[in-house]
Amino acid sequence: MADDLKLGINAMEVLKKRYLRRDESGQVAETPGEMFGRVASHVSRAETRYGDDAEYYRARFLKMMQELDFLPNSPTLMNAGLPLSQLSACFVLPVEDSLPGIFDALKNMALIHQSGGGTGFSFSRLRPKDDVVQATGGVASGPVSFMRIFDTATDVIKQGGRRRGANMGVLRVNHPDILEFIDAKSKPGFLENFNISVAVTDEFMQKARTGSEIDLVNSRTGLAAGRLNAAELMNLIASSAWRGGDPGVIFIDQINAAHPLPGQIEATNPCGEQPLLPYESCNLGSINLSRMVMKGEINWDRLGELVSFAVRFLDDVIDMNRFPLKQIEEATLHRRKIGLGVMGFADMLILLNISYNSGEAVRTAEELMKFITERARAESALLGEARGSFPLFEVSRLKKWGAMRNSTVTTIAPTGTISIIAGTSSGIEPLFALAFVRNVLDGARLLEVSPLFEQTAIARGIYTPDLKAELARKGSVQDIRGVPLDLKDLFVTALDIPPEQHVRIQAAFQKYTDNAVSKTVNLPADATVSDVLKVYNLAYDLGCKGVTVFRYGSRSQVLYLGNGETMPGCKYCG
Repeated sequence: MADDLKLGINAMEVLKKRYLRRDESGQVAETPGEMFGRVASHVSRAETRYGDDAEYYRARFLKMMQELDFLPNSPTLMNAGLPLSQLSACFVLPVEDSLPGIFDALKNMALIHQSGGGTGFSFSRLRPKDDVVQATGGVASGPVSFMRIFDTATDVIKQGGRRRGANMGVLRVNHPDILEFIDAKSKPGFLENFNISVAVTDEFMQKARTGSEIDLVNSRTGLAAGRLNAAELMNLIASSAWRGGDPGVIFIDQINAAHPLPGQIEATNPCGEQPLLPYESCNLGSINLSRMVMKGEINWDRLGELVSFAVRFLDDVIDMNRFPLKQIEEATLHRRKIGLGVMGFADMLILLNISYNSGEAVRTAEELMKFITERARAESALLGEARGSFPLFEVSRLKKWGAMRNSTVTTIAPTGTISIIAGTSSGIEPLFALAFVRNVLDGARLLEVSPLFEQTAIARGIYTPDLKAELARKGSVQDIRGVPLDLKDLFVTALDIPPEQHVRIQAAFQKYTDNAVSKTVNLPADATVSDVLKVYNLAYDLGCKGVTVFRYGSRSQVLYLGNGETMPGCKYCG
């Protein structure tokens, strides 16, 4: 297989194992350039529906992908132009409180995973454990027991033959089974194919701060089924997250307050960045910010033009998508949600000579995302005027804008594998380490070294064999002698940065993002449960829609320092 785009070794490894088309004998049958050509040709065909120049947009779409300025989510790269043609990454399915409803959701999950998507569920509608089942005279086994069935089914289904299934399980904080849910992933091998999150309300957050009690509510009857001290419950959530990273927290009222459409959102996609109504899907794509820096400054003109083409691309994806279920097609076409995001933010800051651990980084994040979202909305408005607004526009909060093709336009995804293809840092995360080993794709191990640090250290005349060896051992330069202080400040890694700064960066992006933001708040190994609680409260106060913490070494991960020590990462990303 030829590397016609001169990509990095790790990018080629990922493309070969997961993305490139294969022939009937299972051999790779296209180059990376041909893959992008396949995607551009398929997606641009939507232009003919509206009388626009499909060839012009095919060329523009191809250019921005080949130059690694923009990449769509993995299912688009894998499936566009092939018989499957399922192009969306994110889905949320309802789970109704009946045996047929539960197993309908299970069947639908299997179809989505087979097509390359990830699924989110709220299990909050299910009656609690030991509640009555009138049809049989027996008792219910509760949400967590049914999650085991979803988990087992996921374990035996490979997404599109190339991606392992990923799920998000959500339970409201006032469900009677919340204590079992919080502790569910503490058992080895249990719910390994799930991220789990507690949906906390504004009321709960206030009562947690005052030490008041909350009512637990039976989802079948709507009646109170006990009381718990909210502060103690919050402490249990934080303790479990401290031990192993789960559960995350989603601020469900803040999500719904910002949602421009009728209906109640109950769940998100597997990494939490895409809250969706039941049966909705969303297709995502990310701009490579590291390629938007020219001579030490952001090239706003180039970025703006790229945002416009990316919005058009993602809107075209909706029209060219082959949906796995009729209900998903209907829900998606009625709202036409897209999620344009970014990757390479950490690399961009380095190129701008801005430390991730600075107020300037927070201000840059806000300015950047404000620009991207405003430009994306402007392009969606133009498309709305030309092609028609999304069908539910008149009952949305957006109708005051006159026209809008898409009900949401921006999302910050983790970009796990597409950032490897693009050769840049993932999402809005800081550098995990300056040298580390990444476990990907059925056990393959990829060594990654920050090329920006390597280039800078060579230019400063400090890149010696001893420095390289020590960097491979430690992953960070903070404790390495001979590295100038300004470089230590510029090349901070995930664990060099205080948790509060992680939250401030997330909040800065969230302020101007329609959907939500995927971000891990990294904590050192000696962090306490109190530190986790501080993160939750700060994230809530700063307007985040959810928060995930990860304490160094608390469970198995996908990123390792060169000496085998663990670094945090997202096994479902990309």
